[in-house]
Amino acid sequence: MAKPLGITDTVLRDAHQSLLATRMRTEDMLPIASELDSVGFHSLEMWGGATFDSAMRFLGEDPWERLRKLRQALPNTQLQMLLRGQNLVGYRHYPDDVVEAFVVQAARNGIDIFRIFDALNDPRNMQKAMEIVKREGKHVQATICYTISPVHSIEAFVDLSEQLADMGADSLCIKDMAGLLKPYDTFELVAAMKKRLSIPVQLHTHYTSGMASMVLIKSAEAGVDVVDTAISSMSLITSQAPTESIVSTFQGMERDTGLDLGRLAKIARYFKGVREHYQRFESGIAGVDINVLEFQIPGGMLSNLISQLREQGAEDRYMDVLAEVPRVRKEMGYPPLVTPSSQIVGTQATLNVILGERYKVVPEEVRNYFRGFYGRPPAEMDADIQRKIIGQEKAITCRPADQLKNGMEKARAELGDLARSEEDVISYVLFPQVARPFLERLHKGLDKQELVAAAVAARLLKDLESKQNGGIASTGVTNAWKWAGRKSPAGSPWGIE
Repeated sequence: MAKPLGITDTVLRDAHQSLLATRMRTEDMLPIASELDSVGFHSLEMWGGATFDSAMRFLGEDPWERLRKLRQALPNTQLQMLLRGQNLVGYRHYPDDVVEAFVVQAARNGIDIFRIFDALNDPRNMQKAMEIVKREGKHVQATICYTISPVHSIEAFVDLSEQLADMGADSLCIKDMAGLLKPYDTFELVAAMKKRLSIPVQLHTHYTSGMASMVLIKSAEAGVDVVDTAISSMSLITSQAPTESIVSTFQGMERDTGLDLGRLAKIARYFKGVREHYQRFESGIAGVDINVLEFQIPGGMLSNLISQLREQGAEDRYMDVLAEVPRVRKEMGYPPLVTPSSQIVGTQATLNVILGERYKVVPEEVRNYFRGFYGRPPAEMDADIQRKIIGQEKAITCRPADQLKNGMEKARAELGDLARSEEDVISYVLFPQVARPFLERLHKGLDKQELVAAAVAARLLKDLESKQNGGIASTGVTNAWKWAGRKSPAGSPWGIE
Protein backbone atom coordinates (compact mmCIF):
# COMPACT_ATOMS: atom_id res chain seq x y z
CA MET A 1 0.00 0.00 0.00
CA ALA A 2 1.13 3.56 -0.74
CA LYS A 3 2.41 5.51 2.21
CA PRO A 4 2.62 9.21 1.25
CA LEU A 5 5.62 11.08 2.61
CA GLY A 6 4.50 14.06 4.67
CA ILE A 7 6.13 17.44 3.99
CA THR A 8 6.66 20.24 6.49
CA ASP A 9 7.76 23.40 4.71
CA THR A 10 9.97 25.76 6.71
CA VAL A 11 9.77 28.85 4.48
CA LEU A 12 7.98 30.92 7.14
CA ARG A 13 10.53 30.14 9.89
CA ASP A 14 13.76 28.21 9.52
CA ALA A 15 14.38 28.98 5.86
CA HIS A 16 14.50 32.74 6.31
CA GLN A 17 16.13 32.38 9.71
CA SER A 18 18.94 30.37 8.09
CA LEU A 19 19.34 32.52 4.98
CA LEU A 20 18.09 36.02 5.82
CA ALA A 21 18.96 36.46 9.51
CA THR A 22 15.28 36.00 10.46
CA ARG A 23 14.30 39.30 8.86
CA MET A 24 11.28 38.32 6.76
CA ARG A 25 8.31 40.47 7.71
CA THR A 26 4.76 39.24 8.21
CA GLU A 27 3.57 41.49 5.38
CA ASP A 28 5.71 39.40 3.00
CA MET A 29 4.12 36.16 4.24
CA LEU A 30 0.44 37.02 4.11
CA PRO A 31 0.01 37.59 0.33
CA ILE A 32 1.03 33.98 -0.43
CA ALA A 33 -0.73 32.42 2.56
CA SER A 34 -3.78 31.21 0.63
CA GLU A 35 -1.54 29.38 -1.86
CA LEU A 36 0.47 27.80 0.96
CA ASP A 37 -2.76 26.79 2.67
CA SER A 38 -4.03 24.96 -0.40
CA VAL A 39 -0.92 22.82 -0.98
CA GLY A 40 -1.70 20.10 1.54
CA PHE A 41 1.48 20.25 3.62
CA HIS A 42 1.66 18.08 6.71
CA SER A 43 2.42 21.37 8.48
CA LEU A 44 4.02 24.77 8.04
CA GLU A 45 6.78 25.70 10.46
CA MET A 46 6.14 29.41 10.96
CA TRP A 47 6.95 30.47 14.55
CA GLY A 48 9.43 30.00 17.37
CA GLY A 49 13.19 29.79 17.24
CA ALA A 50 14.69 33.23 16.70
CA THR A 51 11.57 34.67 15.05
CA PHE A 52 10.07 35.74 18.36
CA ASP A 53 12.64 38.24 19.59
CA SER A 54 13.66 39.25 16.06
CA ALA A 55 10.13 40.46 15.39
CA MET A 56 10.32 42.97 18.25
CA ARG A 57 14.05 43.65 18.05
CA PHE A 58 14.43 44.34 14.33
CA LEU A 59 11.03 44.56 12.69
CA GLY A 60 8.87 46.52 15.10
CA GLU A 61 6.38 43.64 15.00
CA ASP A 62 4.48 41.83 17.73
CA PRO A 63 5.30 38.11 17.37
CA TRP A 64 1.91 37.18 18.84
CA GLU A 65 0.18 39.28 16.20
CA ARG A 66 2.12 37.43 13.49
CA LEU A 67 0.86 34.13 14.88
CA ARG A 68 -2.76 35.35 14.95
CA LYS A 69 -2.60 36.74 11.42
CA LEU A 70 -1.06 33.59 9.98
CA ARG A 71 -3.54 31.41 11.87
CA GLN A 72 -6.37 33.35 10.25
CA ALA A 73 -4.74 33.22 6.81
CA LEU A 74 -3.94 29.48 7.00
CA PRO A 75 -7.15 27.89 8.33
CA ASN A 76 -6.60 24.48 6.71
CA THR A 77 -2.95 23.85 7.59
CA GLN A 78 -1.35 22.70 10.82
CA LEU A 79 0.90 25.43 12.19
CA GLN A 80 4.11 24.32 13.85
CA MET A 81 6.62 26.07 16.08
CA LEU A 82 10.11 25.37 17.44
CA LEU A 83 10.27 25.48 21.24
CA ARG A 84 13.58 25.26 23.12
CA GLY A 85 12.18 23.31 26.06
CA GLN A 86 12.60 25.19 29.33
CA ASN A 87 14.27 28.00 27.32
CA LEU A 88 11.05 28.51 25.32
CA VAL A 89 12.14 30.97 22.60
CA GLY A 90 14.88 32.55 24.73
CA TYR A 91 18.45 31.80 25.72
CA ARG A 92 18.12 30.74 29.36
CA HIS A 93 15.84 28.64 31.50
CA TYR A 94 12.54 30.18 32.59
CA PRO A 95 10.41 29.22 35.61
CA ASP A 96 7.64 26.68 35.19
CA ASP A 97 4.89 29.31 35.47
CA VAL A 98 6.41 31.17 32.50
CA VAL A 99 6.64 27.93 30.48
CA GLU A 100 3.00 27.20 31.25
CA ALA A 101 1.82 30.71 30.37
CA PHE A 102 3.75 30.71 27.08
CA VAL A 103 2.52 27.32 25.91
CA VAL A 104 -1.09 28.11 26.85
CA GLN A 105 -1.09 31.37 24.88
CA ALA A 106 0.77 29.86 21.91
CA ALA A 107 -1.82 27.08 21.75
CA ARG A 108 -4.76 29.46 22.08
CA ASN A 109 -3.37 31.77 19.40
CA GLY A 110 -3.00 29.02 16.85
CA ILE A 111 -0.03 26.63 17.23
CA ASP A 112 -1.01 23.02 16.54
CA ILE A 113 2.36 21.22 16.72
CA PHE A 114 5.04 22.06 19.28
CA ARG A 115 8.49 20.78 18.30
CA ILE A 116 10.24 20.68 21.68
CA PHE A 117 13.98 20.20 22.08
CA ASP A 118 16.72 20.75 24.63
CA ALA A 119 20.24 21.83 23.72
CA LEU A 120 21.76 19.07 25.88
CA ASN A 121 19.16 16.42 25.03
CA ASP A 122 18.23 16.46 28.72
CA PRO A 123 14.61 15.19 28.92
CA ARG A 124 14.12 16.96 32.25
CA ASN A 125 14.34 20.29 30.42
CA MET A 126 11.55 19.22 28.03
CA GLN A 127 9.23 17.66 30.57
CA LYS A 128 7.22 20.72 31.66
CA ALA A 129 6.60 22.03 28.15
CA MET A 130 5.52 18.57 26.98
CA GLU A 131 3.15 18.26 29.92
CA ILE A 132 1.42 21.60 29.22
CA VAL A 133 1.17 21.05 25.45
CA LYS A 134 -0.46 17.69 26.15
CA ARG A 135 -2.86 19.25 28.66
CA GLU A 136 -3.86 21.90 26.11
CA GLY A 137 -4.78 19.21 23.61
CA LYS A 138 -2.02 20.03 21.11
CA HIS A 139 0.57 17.83 19.41
CA VAL A 140 3.81 17.15 21.30
CA GLN A 141 6.72 16.55 18.92
CA ALA A 142 9.59 15.58 21.18
CA THR A 143 12.97 16.14 19.57
CA ILE A 144 16.47 14.75 19.73
CA CYS A 145 19.33 16.98 18.61
CA TYR A 146 21.55 14.90 16.37
CA THR A 147 25.29 15.31 16.75
CA ILE A 148 28.49 13.30 16.47
CA SER A 149 30.94 12.55 19.28
CA PRO A 150 32.57 9.60 21.05
CA VAL A 151 29.54 9.39 23.38
CA HIS A 152 26.78 9.64 20.76
CA SER A 153 25.58 6.59 18.86
CA ILE A 154 22.56 5.25 16.96
CA GLU A 155 21.65 3.10 19.95
CA ALA A 156 21.88 6.04 22.37
CA PHE A 157 19.62 8.19 20.18
CA VAL A 158 17.06 5.39 19.86
CA ASP A 159 17.09 4.87 23.64
CA LEU A 160 16.49 8.61 24.11
CA SER A 161 13.63 8.54 21.60
CA GLU A 162 11.97 5.71 23.54
CA GLN A 163 12.31 7.71 26.75
CA LEU A 164 10.63 10.71 25.12
CA ALA A 165 7.84 8.50 23.76
CA ASP A 166 7.27 7.17 27.28
CA MET A 167 7.00 10.79 28.47
CA GLY A 168 3.97 11.30 26.24
CA ALA A 169 5.34 12.44 22.87
CA ASP A 170 2.85 12.24 19.99
CA SER A 171 5.68 12.13 17.45
CA LEU A 172 9.47 12.17 17.43
CA CYS A 173 11.72 14.52 15.47
CA ILE A 174 15.36 13.96 14.57
CA LYS A 175 16.78 17.47 14.50
CA ASP A 176 20.01 17.66 12.50
CA MET A 177 20.68 21.38 12.95
CA ALA A 178 24.20 21.29 11.47
CA GLY A 179 23.67 19.01 8.49
CA LEU A 180 25.86 16.26 9.96
CA LEU A 181 23.65 13.30 9.07
CA LYS A 182 24.99 11.05 6.34
CA PRO A 183 22.58 9.12 4.09
CA TYR A 184 23.34 5.58 5.28
CA ASP A 185 23.58 6.61 8.94
CA THR A 186 20.17 8.21 8.47
CA PHE A 187 18.71 4.97 7.13
CA GLU A 188 20.07 3.05 10.12
CA LEU A 189 18.81 5.60 12.65
CA VAL A 190 15.32 5.97 11.19
CA ALA A 191 14.90 2.22 10.67
CA ALA A 192 15.88 1.55 14.29
CA MET A 193 13.43 4.18 15.56
CA LYS A 194 10.59 2.91 13.40
CA LYS A 195 11.22 -0.58 14.75
CA ARG A 196 11.14 0.51 18.38
CA LEU A 197 8.60 3.36 18.34
CA SER A 198 4.85 3.28 17.77
CA ILE A 199 4.65 7.05 17.10
CA PRO A 200 5.47 8.89 13.82
CA VAL A 201 9.07 9.96 13.14
CA GLN A 202 9.96 13.23 11.40
CA LEU A 203 13.35 14.39 10.10
CA HIS A 204 14.78 17.92 10.05
CA THR A 205 18.16 18.60 8.45
CA HIS A 206 20.10 21.43 6.81
CA TYR A 207 21.81 21.56 3.44
CA THR A 208 25.09 22.95 4.84
CA SER A 209 27.15 19.82 4.10
CA GLY A 210 25.44 19.16 0.76
CA MET A 211 23.86 15.86 1.82
CA ALA A 212 20.33 16.92 2.82
CA SER A 213 18.44 15.64 -0.25
CA MET A 214 20.19 12.27 -0.08
CA VAL A 215 19.48 12.11 3.64
CA LEU A 216 15.77 12.73 3.08
CA ILE A 217 15.59 10.03 0.38
CA LYS A 218 17.25 7.44 2.59
CA SER A 219 15.02 8.41 5.52
CA ALA A 220 11.96 7.87 3.33
CA GLU A 221 13.27 4.45 2.31
CA ALA A 222 13.69 3.64 6.02
CA GLY A 223 10.08 4.58 6.73
CA VAL A 224 10.23 8.15 8.06
CA ASP A 225 6.75 9.67 8.21
CA VAL A 226 7.46 13.37 7.56
CA VAL A 227 10.45 15.40 6.37
CA ASP A 228 11.25 19.12 6.53
CA THR A 229 11.93 20.96 3.27
CA ALA A 230 11.94 24.58 2.09
CA ILE A 231 10.37 25.98 -1.07
CA SER A 232 13.16 26.02 -3.70
CA SER A 233 13.73 29.79 -3.79
CA MET A 234 14.39 29.70 -0.04
CA SER A 235 16.34 26.43 0.10
CA LEU A 236 19.93 25.12 -0.03
CA ILE A 237 23.07 26.68 1.52
CA THR A 238 22.27 26.57 5.26
CA SER A 239 18.51 26.13 4.75
CA GLN A 240 16.67 22.90 3.96
CA ALA A 241 16.48 20.75 0.81
CA PRO A 242 14.12 22.08 -1.91
CA THR A 243 10.50 21.06 -1.47
CA GLU A 244 9.88 20.63 -5.20
CA SER A 245 12.92 18.38 -5.68
CA ILE A 246 11.74 15.99 -2.97
CA VAL A 247 8.15 16.05 -4.25
CA SER A 248 9.35 15.29 -7.79
CA THR A 249 11.65 12.50 -6.58
CA PHE A 250 8.76 10.50 -5.14
CA GLN A 251 6.14 11.17 -7.81
CA GLY A 252 4.58 7.89 -8.93
CA MET A 253 6.37 6.01 -6.19
CA GLU A 254 5.15 4.38 -2.99
CA ARG A 255 6.05 7.52 -1.01
CA ASP A 256 4.42 9.97 -3.47
CA THR A 257 3.68 13.14 -1.48
CA GLY A 258 0.63 13.98 -3.57
CA LEU A 259 1.64 17.66 -3.70
CA ASP A 260 1.13 19.73 -6.86
CA LEU A 261 4.41 20.85 -8.44
CA GLY A 262 2.66 23.61 -10.40
CA ARG A 263 1.29 25.16 -7.23
CA LEU A 264 4.67 24.86 -5.54
CA ALA A 265 6.35 26.56 -8.51
CA LYS A 266 4.00 29.53 -8.12
CA ILE A 267 4.94 29.80 -4.44
CA ALA A 268 8.63 29.55 -5.32
CA ARG A 269 8.33 32.44 -7.78
CA TYR A 270 6.71 34.57 -5.11
CA PHE A 271 9.45 33.96 -2.56
CA LYS A 272 12.15 34.55 -5.17
CA GLY A 273 10.90 38.12 -5.38
CA VAL A 274 10.61 38.43 -1.62
CA ARG A 275 14.15 37.19 -1.09
CA GLU A 276 15.53 39.96 -3.28
CA HIS A 277 14.23 42.52 -0.77
CA TYR A 278 16.42 40.99 1.95
CA GLN A 279 19.70 40.51 0.07
CA ARG A 280 21.68 42.62 2.55
CA PHE A 281 21.00 40.01 5.25
CA GLU A 282 22.39 37.07 3.26
CA SER A 283 25.26 35.28 4.99
CA GLY A 284 27.68 35.36 2.08
CA ILE A 285 28.12 31.57 2.14
CA ALA A 286 27.92 30.61 -1.52
CA GLY A 287 27.22 26.88 -1.36
CA VAL A 288 28.24 23.72 0.42
CA ASP A 289 30.51 24.28 3.41
CA ILE A 290 32.40 21.11 4.30
CA ASN A 291 33.87 22.75 7.43
CA VAL A 292 30.72 21.56 9.19
CA LEU A 293 31.83 17.95 8.69
CA GLU A 294 35.27 18.54 10.19
CA PHE A 295 34.35 20.93 13.02
CA GLN A 296 30.62 20.10 13.42
CA ILE A 297 29.76 23.79 13.48
CA PRO A 298 26.37 24.80 12.01
CA GLY A 299 26.46 27.07 8.96
CA GLY A 300 24.85 30.03 10.69
CA MET A 301 27.44 29.77 13.42
CA LEU A 302 30.22 29.87 10.81
CA SER A 303 28.91 32.99 9.09
CA ASN A 304 28.45 34.85 12.37
CA LEU A 305 31.93 33.82 13.49
CA ILE A 306 33.41 35.35 10.33
CA SER A 307 31.46 38.56 10.90
CA GLN A 308 32.52 38.86 14.53
CA LEU A 309 36.18 38.19 13.84
CA ARG A 310 36.09 40.72 11.00
CA GLU A 311 34.79 43.39 13.39
CA GLN A 312 37.76 42.68 15.65
CA GLY A 313 40.27 42.72 12.79
CA ALA A 314 41.01 39.09 13.61
CA GLU A 315 39.90 37.25 10.48
CA ASP A 316 43.30 35.58 10.34
CA ARG A 317 42.35 33.65 13.51
CA TYR A 318 39.33 32.01 11.85
CA MET A 319 40.83 28.53 11.49
CA ASP A 320 42.26 28.76 15.02
CA VAL A 321 38.78 29.39 16.41
CA LEU A 322 37.31 26.58 14.30
CA ALA A 323 39.87 24.19 15.77
CA GLU A 324 39.21 25.46 19.31
CA VAL A 325 35.45 24.88 19.20
CA PRO A 326 35.65 21.03 19.27
CA ARG A 327 38.20 21.22 22.08
CA VAL A 328 35.93 23.40 24.23
CA ARG A 329 32.96 21.22 23.32
CA LYS A 330 34.78 18.12 24.56
CA GLU A 331 35.64 19.87 27.85
CA MET A 332 31.96 20.76 28.25
CA GLY A 333 30.82 17.15 27.85
CA TYR A 334 30.07 17.10 24.09
CA PRO A 335 26.87 19.17 24.00
CA PRO A 336 25.10 19.36 20.62
CA LEU A 337 25.84 22.75 19.05
CA VAL A 338 22.39 24.31 19.06
CA THR A 339 20.94 27.29 20.93
CA PRO A 340 22.06 28.10 23.57
CA SER A 341 24.98 25.63 23.82
CA SER A 342 26.37 26.76 20.45
CA GLN A 343 26.61 30.35 21.70
CA ILE A 344 28.21 29.24 24.96
CA VAL A 345 30.80 26.99 23.33
CA GLY A 346 31.46 29.39 20.44
CA THR A 347 32.02 32.46 22.57
CA GLN A 348 34.38 30.67 24.94
CA ALA A 349 36.37 29.26 22.00
CA THR A 350 36.65 32.74 20.47
CA LEU A 351 37.83 34.25 23.77
CA ASN A 352 40.39 31.48 24.25
CA VAL A 353 41.93 32.21 20.85
CA ILE A 354 41.68 36.01 20.75
CA LEU A 355 43.06 36.49 24.27
CA GLY A 356 45.89 34.00 23.76
CA GLU A 357 45.15 32.12 26.97
CA ARG A 358 42.51 29.46 27.45
CA TYR A 359 39.78 30.40 29.94
CA LYS A 360 41.50 33.66 30.87
CA VAL A 361 38.05 35.27 30.63
CA VAL A 362 34.97 33.16 31.31
CA PRO A 363 31.47 34.55 30.61
CA GLU A 364 28.86 34.06 33.31
CA GLU A 365 26.91 31.80 30.94
CA VAL A 366 29.90 29.45 30.75
CA ARG A 367 30.22 29.45 34.56
CA ASN A 368 26.54 28.61 34.84
CA TYR A 369 26.96 25.79 32.35
CA PHE A 370 29.69 24.23 34.50
CA ARG A 371 27.47 24.78 37.56
CA GLY A 372 24.84 22.55 35.94
CA PHE A 373 22.33 25.35 35.42
CA TYR A 374 21.71 24.35 31.79
CA GLY A 375 21.18 20.69 32.52
CA ARG A 376 23.04 17.42 32.27
CA PRO A 377 25.50 17.22 29.35
CA PRO A 378 25.83 14.00 27.32
CA ALA A 379 29.22 13.21 28.91
CA GLU A 380 31.16 14.18 32.00
CA MET A 381 32.66 17.66 31.90
CA ASP A 382 36.43 18.02 32.18
CA ALA A 383 37.01 18.08 35.96
CA ASP A 384 40.14 20.25 35.77
CA ILE A 385 38.45 22.87 33.59
CA GLN A 386 35.36 22.78 35.79
CA ARG A 387 37.48 23.33 38.89
CA LYS A 388 39.33 26.19 37.18
CA ILE A 389 36.04 27.91 36.38
CA ILE A 390 33.88 27.33 39.49
CA GLY A 391 36.50 26.34 42.07
CA GLN A 392 35.21 24.07 44.83
CA GLU A 393 31.59 24.95 44.15
CA LYS A 394 29.44 21.86 43.59
CA ALA A 395 27.40 21.66 40.41
CA ILE A 396 23.69 21.07 40.84
CA THR A 397 22.28 17.69 39.85
CA CYS A 398 18.55 18.49 40.00
CA ARG A 399 16.39 19.77 37.15
CA PRO A 400 17.69 23.35 36.66
CA ALA A 401 14.21 24.91 36.63
CA ASP A 402 13.65 23.61 40.17
CA GLN A 403 16.02 26.37 41.28
CA LEU A 404 13.89 29.15 39.74
CA LYS A 405 11.16 31.25 41.36
CA ASN A 406 7.92 32.01 39.54
CA GLY A 407 8.19 35.02 37.25
CA MET A 408 4.79 36.02 35.86
CA GLU A 409 3.42 38.01 38.82
CA LYS A 410 6.63 40.00 39.17
CA ALA A 411 6.55 40.79 35.46
CA ARG A 412 2.93 41.96 35.66
CA ALA A 413 3.81 44.32 38.47
CA GLU A 414 6.85 45.69 36.64
CA LEU A 415 4.96 46.30 33.39
CA GLY A 416 1.85 47.82 34.90
CA ASP A 417 -0.28 49.65 32.33
CA LEU A 418 2.17 48.85 29.53
CA ALA A 419 0.77 45.32 29.40
CA ARG A 420 -2.22 45.17 27.06
CA SER A 421 -2.55 41.40 27.40
CA GLU A 422 -1.13 38.24 28.93
CA GLU A 423 0.98 37.89 25.77
CA ASP A 424 2.67 41.23 26.48
CA VAL A 425 3.62 40.04 29.97
CA ILE A 426 5.12 36.87 28.51
CA SER A 427 7.10 38.84 25.91
CA TYR A 428 8.49 41.00 28.72
CA VAL A 429 9.45 38.01 30.88
CA LEU A 430 11.32 36.45 27.99
CA PHE A 431 13.05 39.57 26.64
CA PRO A 432 12.68 42.48 29.09
CA GLN A 433 15.27 44.73 27.42
CA VAL A 434 13.63 44.29 24.02
CA ALA A 435 9.95 44.07 24.98
CA ARG A 436 9.77 47.12 27.26
CA PRO A 437 10.83 49.73 24.66
CA PHE A 438 8.67 47.93 22.08
CA LEU A 439 5.62 48.12 24.36
CA GLU A 440 6.42 51.72 25.28
CA ARG A 441 6.33 52.67 21.61
CA LEU A 442 2.97 50.90 21.25
CA HIS A 443 1.71 52.68 24.37
CA LYS A 444 2.58 56.03 22.79
CA GLY A 445 0.38 55.11 19.86
CA LEU A 446 3.06 54.91 17.19
CA ASP A 447 1.80 53.44 13.95
CA LYS A 448 3.48 50.52 12.20
CA GLN A 449 5.83 52.63 10.08
CA GLU A 450 6.99 54.57 13.12
CA LEU A 451 7.52 51.34 15.06
CA VAL A 452 9.73 49.97 12.29
CA ALA A 453 11.67 53.24 12.06
CA ALA A 454 12.18 53.25 15.82
CA ALA A 455 13.37 49.62 15.80
CA VAL A 456 15.80 50.32 12.96
CA ALA A 457 17.11 53.47 14.65
CA ALA A 458 17.68 51.58 17.91
CA ARG A 459 19.53 48.84 16.03
CA LEU A 460 21.74 51.33 14.16
CA LEU A 461 22.57 53.11 17.41
CA LYS A 462 23.60 49.84 19.04
CA ASP A 463 25.69 48.92 16.00
CA LEU A 464 27.42 52.30 16.12
CA GLU A 465 28.13 51.97 19.84
CA SER A 466 29.47 48.46 19.28
CA LYS A 467 31.81 49.53 16.48
CA GLN A 468 33.08 52.43 18.56
CA ASN A 469 33.79 50.09 21.44
CA GLY A 470 35.05 47.14 19.37
CA GLY A 471 32.53 44.68 20.81
CA ILE A 472 31.77 41.36 19.16
CA ALA A 473 29.58 39.69 21.76
CA SER A 474 26.50 37.64 21.04
CA THR A 475 22.98 37.87 22.39
CA GLY A 476 22.76 35.52 25.34
CA VAL A 477 26.50 35.76 26.10
CA THR A 478 26.90 39.49 26.68
CA ASN A 479 29.00 39.10 29.82
CA ALA A 480 31.86 37.78 27.70
CA TRP A 481 33.03 41.28 26.86
CA LYS A 482 32.33 43.12 30.12
CA TRP A 483 35.98 42.69 31.03
CA ALA A 484 36.79 45.29 28.39
CA GLY A 485 33.88 47.61 29.22
CA ARG A 486 32.43 46.90 25.79
CA LYS A 487 28.86 46.80 24.57
CA SER A 488 27.56 43.95 22.47
CA PRO A 489 25.45 44.31 19.34
CA ALA A 490 21.95 42.96 19.39
CA GLY A 491 21.18 40.12 17.07
CA SER A 492 20.81 36.41 16.60
CA PRO A 493 24.37 35.09 16.75
CA TRP A 494 26.10 31.79 16.21
CA GLY A 495 23.41 30.23 14.04
CA ILE A 496 20.55 30.35 16.52
CA GLU A 497 17.86 27.64 16.28
